[in-house]
Amino acid sequence: MGYAAALRQLRGAQKTAKGVSLYSRYVNRPAGRVLAAGAYRAGMTPNQVTLVSAGFSYGGVAALAVAAPSWGLAVAVYAALAVGFAFDSADGQLARLLGAGGAAGEWLDHVVDCAKITAVHAAVLITFYRHFSLPGDGWLLLPLGFQLAAGMIFFGGLLTDKLTPKRPADQRSKAAPSRLRAVALLPVDYGVFCAVFLLLGSQDAFRWAYLALFAVHAVFLAAFLTKWFRELRAI
Repeated sequence: MGYAAALRQLRGAQKTAKGVSLYSRYVNRPAGRVLAAGAYRAGMTPNQVTLVSAGFSYGGVAALAVAAPSWGLAVAVYAALAVGFAFDSADGQLARLLGAGGAAGEWLDHVVDCAKITAVHAAVLITFYRHFSLPGDGWLLLPLGFQLAAGMIFFGGLLTDKLTPKRPADQRSKAAPSRLRAVALLPVDYGVFCAVFLLLGSQDAFRWAYLALFAVHAVFLAAFLTKWFRELRAI
C-alpha cells in the first residue's frame, strides 16, 4: 500500500471526536495522520513512533531547562513539543492502520505522556529559578501547582476511561460531537499549552500567560473531578 492509500485508510480509522478540542481534531490529528502514513511507508512500528515522539518532546524539555530564555529558544521549544505531540497522535493511528494495537504499546504511550507532562513543568521551574527575575519566591510554586493539576487531569481522565464499562457499538450515541465543548476544551489541550512557550522571549508575557493557563487548568480540574466521580458512582 502506497502513501496516498495509507493516508486515505487512516482518514476512515479515526477515533471519536467526542471530548476532543478543536486543536486536536483539526490540527494535531490531521498532522498525526500525515506522520503515521509516512511512518507506515518507512516500515516503522507504533512503538518506534512513540519513541520518536518522546525524542522531540524530551528534547524540547531539556532545551527549556538548560538554555537561557530567548525568542530563538521560544520557537525551538514550541516546535519540539508540538512535533512531539503530533507524533504522539501518529503512533496510535499507525497501530490502528496495522491492526497492531496492544497493551504494551498503550502502556509505553501513557508512560511517555506521563513523563512529558511531569518534566515540562519541572523544566519551567528550573527556568524560573535560573533565568527569571521573579517579583517574589512565590512564583516558584506556580510550576509545581501546574504540574499537579496537569498530572491529575491526565491520570483522572485515563483512569475514568479504564473504569467505565464500554458500551456495545450499537448502543453508543450517534450524536455529533459538540463544537461548543470542543472550543471550551481548547485551554486544556496540550497543543494549545505548547503555544505558551512562544512567549519565552519575554519574561513578563510568559509568566502571566503561564499563570492564566494554570488558573484555567485548576478550574477544569475541579469540574472534571466532579464529573468523573459522579459518572463512576452512577455505574
